[in-house]
Amino acid sequence: MMNDLEKLNRMLTEFYDKMSSWEMSVVKETGYSLAQIHTIEVLGTCGALRMKELAQKLGITTGTLTVQIEKLVRADLIIRCPHPDDRRAIVVTLTEAGKDIYFQHNQLHLDLVRDLMRNIDPEHEQVLLSCFEKMNQEF
Repeated sequence: MMNDLEKLNRMLTEFYDKMSSWEMSVVKETGYSLAQIHTIEVLGTCGALRMKELAQKLGITTGTLTVQIEKLVRADLIIRCPHPDDRRAIVVTLTEAGKDIYFQHNQLHLDLVRDLMRNIDPEHEQVLLSCFEKMNQEF
């Protein structure tokens, strides 16, 4: 018989797998890679960032990020600019087309969350929100 920690582990793993599968299918339709969409998501959420900051938020090296950024610049979704105060740093930001991709993808996430939460009462929704906030602080 499973204890609660084992059940939670199994449920989180199952949820992660289902969420990843859903996101892969959604992203596949855009013609962009999951890594590119994640880069757009971070910039859409945080605004303009230095390359180093963006790489840290994505959990990748700046070398890996440079390859992603180059592809997104060629697709006219991101622009690179020198940092106004630090000539050595490059700042990346979304173009209008990049913002459109961000808003479309974000809307898909919101629709999914709305669907997942439709049978959850507000009290449980608040508990779930609190749990995710606490778990995210651990990362």
